[in-house]
Order: sequence, then structure tokens, then C-alpha cells
Amino acid sequence: MKKIIALLLLVVMCFTMVACVGGNTPTPNPPAGNGGNGGEQGGNGNNGGGETPAPEKVRYDVPEIGYDGSEVEITFSHTMGENLRAELDMAIARFNELFPNITVTHTQIGGYNEVRDQIKNELAGGNQPNIAYCYPDHVALYNLSKKVVPLDNFIESKIVVNREDGTTEILGLTDEQVADFIPGYYKEGTVFDAAGTMYTMPMSKSTEVLYYNKTFFDQHDIKAPTTWAEMEAVCAQIQEILKNDNNPDNDTNKILGYDSESNWFITMCEQYGSNYTSTDKDNHFLFNNKTNRDFVKMFRGWYEKGYVTTQELYGAYTSGLFTELDPTKPNIYMCIGSTGGAQHQAPLAKDGQQTFEVGIAPLPQVDPENPKAISQGPSLCIFDQDNKQEVVASWLFVKFITTDAEFQASFSKVSGYMPVIKSVMDISVYSDWINSANGNSKDGVIALATKIALENTEYYFVSPAFNGSSKARDQVGELIKYCFQTPLAGSGFETVDELILDAFKKAINECLADI
Repeated sequence: MKKIIALLLLVVMCFTMVACVGGNTPTPNPPAGNGGNGGEQGGNGNNGGGETPAPEKVRYDVPEIGYDGSEVEITFSHTMGENLRAELDMAIARFNELFPNITVTHTQIGGYNEVRDQIKNELAGGNQPNIAYCYPDHVALYNLSKKVVPLDNFIESKIVVNREDGTTEILGLTDEQVADFIPGYYKEGTVFDAAGTMYTMPMSKSTEVLYYNKTFFDQHDIKAPTTWAEMEAVCAQIQEILKNDNNPDNDTNKILGYDSESNWFITMCEQYGSNYTSTDKDNHFLFNNKTNRDFVKMFRGWYEKGYVTTQELYGAYTSGLFTELDPTKPNIYMCIGSTGGAQHQAPLAKDGQQTFEVGIAPLPQVDPENPKAISQGPSLCIFDQDNKQEVVASWLFVKFITTDAEFQASFSKVSGYMPVIKSVMDISVYSDWINSANGNSKDGVIALATKIALENTEYYFVSPAFNGSSKARDQVGELIKYCFQTPLAGSGFETVDELILDAFKKAINECLADI
């Protein structure tokens, strides 16, 4: 516990805006130095001349009165299932004890992409919600409408707001509240322009970890891999064990599942230090380079050997293979997936008893001395409205659910997502839950995934957010699927390198077509 608290207090995560760094041919080990990109793409370059004026943040005109106490209804679009909606309802009830005239109506839209697509259409029609779950690339898309509210003036506001119980609070955040946020999660809200304008507040976060069958690993004296080189060796070792057990490997029986092709590609770019995307409007899409093509080729080889499958290749989340109990059906022994989906990684038998112990380890790395893992999970954005009291009320509610330790702790326990503030560790129920983490029960697996994630917050990164970044994410995921499953024979290419290069070029063109 002391380790978790210390890391939470000290971590400063760098959310990298990808620089133009080249790459060498990847192996599962770190590249030896910086190489060229083979001339497929230009660099960002530097402009000469005198000093460039510092960019200014976008500011919103907060009403001088702040919240005037009037009756307003605000709407909140999200992806929460029934169990999380129950937690939200309890938070709304406590919020209404302070602000009874603010009615919060919330709606589950579907998945994150469904929220994005619906709000895109609603913005066009001028009937957008007040608050929404969001990812950075969604906000970049929404902000084409100029209806996403910049939050800096709210955060800095000293306007006094009256509560129903006779107490007051300032409209903005106190210094203590700002300091309570895990720094990297808070800074994610500033990645949208050079000035660092704050457009989102962190809600709950997740990352990717390695789930593995600890019972099987212990039986065969296998250690959880910490690098991709070790991962390749472990896959080969397990495959050999299965063959010796008269369970020969085939096209449907893999060793490792990766739930998100897009995350895999983006994470490997970050781990290798190779180009993915940039906020430079003249040079957004940088992922067609030799380093990236070579790691795709390497993992294609793993797929051909029967080591790995992915969500799109399997046709469903690979956690289904990891928890498969029927010995006549294909299964896997490791799964890389979200900590937010930890509940799906617990293999329960029909009698409710878990059939094997689940181990959880940090994501394998190219360079263990410079670890990188993707940061995900929803943030919250606020949309402008004709009635400015709706905007102020929306801010008060967003402030409440992102800074209230009781809600953050209970939401984390139910969802498996990480809280965004450090003070949750002061809540004994939550700290006891983290200390109870184990791989032998569903709740224990959720706690263990959260614990591992909280212990490694220095790993996390996010990618640049701009109009088109969501398309890039989709394309690199499709690229992985295509390059893995397309046989060379009949493809029209003489070599795998040519097939992969053509796939990269087409992916870049698809991205450019949307700009």
C-alpha cells in the first residue's frame, strides 16, 4: 500500500506528442539507435526567425454570478452499464443534497464509438447533451463545432457558490483539489492545442496489462514475460508443452490474445520511439516507416506460428478464449487486455468456483528501462448551450464526480477502472479492497488489475489528438488484421515486405482522404 501511495504522489506521466524519431529494424529487443524512415514521410521541421509569441488559451466567459440557484436540467451521455449507473445515481443524489435545483438526466448510448457518432450528429443539429464521456480524439472532432467548453476559467474561478445546506464553495478548483489529481490524468485534458487549453476533466482510467493462467505457468515453471523477447520465448515454450501433451497447435489454438489491434500498434510505436501521428496539421500521419513495418512483419510471423490472435481475427474479445472451460474448444494462456475489463478475465465454472488462478503483470516492453503503456478510459467534456446556467451547472456536477473521493472509490471498485484522484487511498474500504487483491475470484481479479495499474502509472502515455486521429487509430488496427491474415500466395506481391508496405500506404491514404 505504501508503494502505491508513494507512486501516486510522485508520478508525473509524460503524455507524448510524438516527435519525428526514426527507427531501425525491430526485434523484440530495443533498437540500437535512431535510424531513418526510408523517405516515405517528411519531418516536421523547424521554422527560423525570431521568437514566436506564446499561444494563448481559449477562454470561456463564465457568468459573473456563477450559479444563480435557478432550476436547470442537464443531460449526460455515457457508456455505463447497469451496475455503474447505480453508482452514478447515488452520486447524483448526494450532489442534489447540495444543489437540489440541478436535475441530472443521464443516458447510456452504447460503446464509446456510438457516443462519438451520436454526439457528432447532435452537434450538427444543435441538440448536443450538456456532458459526455469522451476520449481525446472524440473531443478534437467535436471541437470542429467550437461547442466544447474550455474549462480554464471555471477551474480558476473564485466565485462563491451557495449550497442548499448553508455552506459555500468556490466555483473553481482549490489548489488542494488540483494537487489531488494523478498528474498525467489531469494533463490529458490539455493535449488539444499548443497553449494547453483544458477541454476535459478525467473521470476514470484504465490501461492494458497481461493476464495469464498462473496455475498453468506455475505447473510448468514459466515466468510471466516482461519483454517482447521473453514473450516470444514463452509462446514457443507453451506451444511445445501442448504438443508434448498430445494437444497439437493448430490455426484455432493460439497462446496469446491481444484484445485491441489499434492499441498494440500504437503502443509499439511508443515503445520503439517510432513515429505514429503528430499534431502538425501539414504532417499528421507518420506511421508508415521502417520500424513500424518491421514490427508488424515480426508479429505476423508470430501469428503464422500460432502464437497470437486478436479480437478482430478471433471475432470477439480474446478474454473469451482465456476463460474457455471446454477442453474440446480452443483456448489461450495469456491475454493482453484492459484493466477496465478485468471482470471478464476470471474463469468461472458452472458452480461459481474459479478453475484456475489468474496472474496479472504489466505490459511486456521493448525496453524495460523505458516502459510505456497506453492510458485509456473516459474523460468528461462539457458542451456550450444557450442557457449559460446549464453550462455552470454542468461544471459543478463534473467537478463533484471527479473530485469526490467516495464516488471515485466506489466507481473504481465496481468498474475496475482506476480512480483519478489520490485521496481514494484515505478511504479504508477502498485501501482494504486493494490489499485483498488476488487471482482466485472475480472481485479479486478486478482488485489485482487495479493494483497493478496503480503501481505502474509512470508507464502511461496518450497519443496526439486532432481531427483525423480517430481515423488513424482505426486504420492501424485494420492494418494489423490485414497484414496478419493475408497470405502471400495470391496477393500479387513477391515478398511479405511488399505486401506490408502496400498496406501501410493504403492506410495513410485512407487517413488523408478524411482530412
